[in-house]
Amino acid sequence: MHTTVFERIRPDSAIVEQSLADTVHRPFWIDDLGKDAVRYPQLDAELRADLVVVGAGYTGLWTALRAKERDPELDVIVIEARHVGWAASGRNGGFCVASLTHGYENGKNRWPQELEQLERLGRENLDGIEETVERYQIDCDFERTGELSVAVEPHQVEWLKGEAGDGIFLDAHAMRASVNSPTYLAGRWHKDAAAMIHPAKLAAGLAQVLTGLGVRIFEESRVSGLEELPDGVRVSTGAGGVRAKHVALATNVFPSLLKRNSLMTVPVYDYALMTEPLTDKQLAAIGWKERQGVGDMANQFHYYRLSKDNRILFGGYDAIYYAGRQLKEAYEDRDETFRKLASHFFTTFPQLEGLKFTHKWGGAIDSSTQFCTFFGTARKGRVAYAAGFTGLGVGSTRFAADVMLDLLGGQDTERTRLQMVRKRPLPFPPEPLASIGINLTRWSMDRADHNAGKRNLILKTLDAVGLGFDS
Repeated sequence: MHTTVFERIRPDSAIVEQSLADTVHRPFWIDDLGKDAVRYPQLDAELRADLVVVGAGYTGLWTALRAKERDPELDVIVIEARHVGWAASGRNGGFCVASLTHGYENGKNRWPQELEQLERLGRENLDGIEETVERYQIDCDFERTGELSVAVEPHQVEWLKGEAGDGIFLDAHAMRASVNSPTYLAGRWHKDAAAMIHPAKLAAGLAQVLTGLGVRIFEESRVSGLEELPDGVRVSTGAGGVRAKHVALATNVFPSLLKRNSLMTVPVYDYALMTEPLTDKQLAAIGWKERQGVGDMANQFHYYRLSKDNRILFGGYDAIYYAGRQLKEAYEDRDETFRKLASHFFTTFPQLEGLKFTHKWGGAIDSSTQFCTFFGTARKGRVAYAAGFTGLGVGSTRFAADVMLDLLGGQDTERTRLQMVRKRPLPFPPEPLASIGINLTRWSMDRADHNAGKRNLILKTLDAVGLGFDS
C-alpha cells in the first residue's frame, strides 16, 4: 500500500487550526444571499391547479419553468417543505456540468449504446441553461469556464492520457502554468463541459422568474400525502392541499411520497469549506486565470473553484453514510472532515498559508445505485418523479424536468426512449445490509487510492453486476 500526497505532505497542524479558528457553520451561498432572499407564503387553503410540483430545489423549479415555457396558460403551483433552495440546491459546489451520467466513464459502463446521444443531450442541456440565464437575466454569477481533471498521483496521469471524450491534455508544466499546485502531475481541461454558478442565487433567480410567469410558490408547507382522485391527484399538507391534473415529485434526497421508491436512494453527506477572499498577491501565487472548476482523479476526490469575489470553495473527499437512511442537521457538522479538508487544502496550495476559512457546512446527496438520475411515473401516469442525482444535479435537474413533463404528457420523445430513462436501477438493500455494503465500498475505494488505483475483489464484483462506480 502507498500513501497519498495528502498523507506524504501535510501542513503543520497550527496552520490548519488557525485557518478554522473563526469559521461559522453555515452554507456560504445561502449566507451570501442574506437579505436578498425572498420568502413565500404558507399553503393554508384548498386550491386547484393543472400541475403541482413538490419541492422547490432545482428539480422542482426547472420543472415549473419548463412547464410554463411549453404552455404559458398552464396553472402551476410549487410546494416546498422549508424554503426555496435551502437544501442541496443552495449548498452545493456550484459545478453546473454537461454530463447527465455522472461522467463519461460511468455512462460508458452503463449505457454504451446510447452514450454519444447522452453526451449530446447533456451539452444541449447545458447550452439551454446558459440561454435561460441570459434570457431571463438571472443573476447567478454564471461563468462557462469548463472543468479541470487533475492527476495528483502517478497512476492518475495514465488515466488522464487514456481518457476518452473531449478535453485538452496538460502535462505537469502546462497544468501548473494554469493553476499552480505542487501536487499536480497532469490535467485535462474540458473547456466547454461545465459552468460555475452561485447555487443559492440560481435557485432564488429561478423562483423569481416563476412568480413573474404566474407560478404560485408556497414555503413551509410540507406535503404529507398523495390521494388519487377520479380526475387527478390531491396533494395534502398540514394546513391545506391542492387538487391537480398532474404532480411532479422533486423531493430528491428526502423520503419519497411513493412507497416503491423508499429503497431507491440513500442520503450521503458531503462537506465543504469556503475561504475569505484572496488578495491580488495570493491570486497571483496560484494563477487560475481561466477560473475553471477543478476536481482530482482519486476515488475519494476533492472539488474546488473560485467564487465571483475570489474565495475558494474546497469540498469533497469524505462521503459519509449514516446508518438508517436518516436526515439530521447534526450530520451537517463533522469536525473531523473539516480539519481533513483544511489540511488537504494547504497541501494543494501551500503558498496560501495564513488564509482563513469563513464558512464550513455539509449536506445530503441523494445517491442511487446507477450514480445518476432515475425516472418514472405512478398513479396511472398522473404522477412523475426524478431522483438519485448523486451529487451531479445542478445541470441535470433541468434535463430531469423535461423528462418528467414528457412522461406526464404521455409523449414519445428522444428523452423518454432512452434506456437510462426507461430502466429503473437496482434499489439499495434494507438495513443493516445497506450500511455494510456502502461502508465496505467506501473502504475499498480508499484502498484503491492507496494502491495505485487497483480495484479489489469487492469493487470488481460490483463492476461485474453493474453496481460499480468510477468517479
